[in-house]
Amino acid sequence: MISLKTSYLGLELENPLIASSSGLTNSVEKVLELEKAGIGAVVLKSLFEEQINMNAGNAMDQSQDYPEAYDYVKNYVRSENLESYLKLVRECSEQTSIPVIASINCYSGGEWVDFAKRIEEAGADALELNVFIMNASLKDDSSFDDKHYEIVRKVKKVVSIPVSVKISYYFNNIVKVVDRLKGEGAEGVVLFNRFYQPDINIDKLELTASDIFSVPSDLHNTLRWVAITSGQTDHIDISASTGVHDWDSVIKLILAGAQTVQVCSALYKNGNGIVSQMTTALEEWMNQKGFNTLKDFRGKLNYSNSEDPAFYERVQFMKYYSSHK
Repeated sequence: MISLKTSYLGLELENPLIASSSGLTNSVEKVLELEKAGIGAVVLKSLFEEQINMNAGNAMDQSQDYPEAYDYVKNYVRSENLESYLKLVRECSEQTSIPVIASINCYSGGEWVDFAKRIEEAGADALELNVFIMNASLKDDSSFDDKHYEIVRKVKKVVSIPVSVKISYYFNNIVKVVDRLKGEGAEGVVLFNRFYQPDINIDKLELTASDIFSVPSDLHNTLRWVAITSGQTDHIDISASTGVHDWDSVIKLILAGAQTVQVCSALYKNGNGIVSQMTTALEEWMNQKGFNTLKDFRGKLNYSNSEDPAFYERVQFMKYYSSHK
């Protein structure tokens, strides 16, 4: 009998599909709909570090000449942001049977870290740290990688629930970074987060945002690094994200070594029905290939198990293009 069950961060999932952090996971009603559609787990919409650090916008600006008012607004906004998020965590944990993973979008190891403990107490099964840092300085910032390790180190000191880290591909050595994150206590990594993408409106001569959704071609970069990383690191779960738009992508990423696969853009574009389409197609493919469990083929084509690991490297690029006239 075919089983799609898997484990991620020590949690048992009915299937490897996870709804990633987005507006689709910002209410208990939406999470219940995803559960009904057959999703394996959800990552709640991120709480941003700026929200935790008392970003009150215009109200703050207007009250700065009045210290008492400033303190009141600052603390009120902070409290409202935190309590609202904790309520979401509590409601989802109490009303759903699937694993609920809370999320914080962060860029430093500041005082917000203590809030991670409150997330745990609210009932979250795990915590995903979406580390949004870009090394855009002219100077060689050697502390870029260290900031990621510091965040994990500080969070792991205050929580006992499993922690995953959603990272970008802006590193000199992704495999080394993942291995170090494991050493700091992270139970999992998500490859990759999708940064805000800027664009330029040439008619209005102004900056604007590009399409927020991923496209199928984004899968290739994710696939490469899931395969390379899973083939060289042990005892850390890898969740694949970005570019997952169909059931083929799910199979490819598991073959590359992913423990779970996160979907977002596909849900926005196709609705929750895409979940059952993906799981049904996955079962049919497994039946055709004679696989009973995901373990039977997970990592079968990753960097260490591939007959030609160079296929994931530059040498294959050279072979491919040198053969075209």
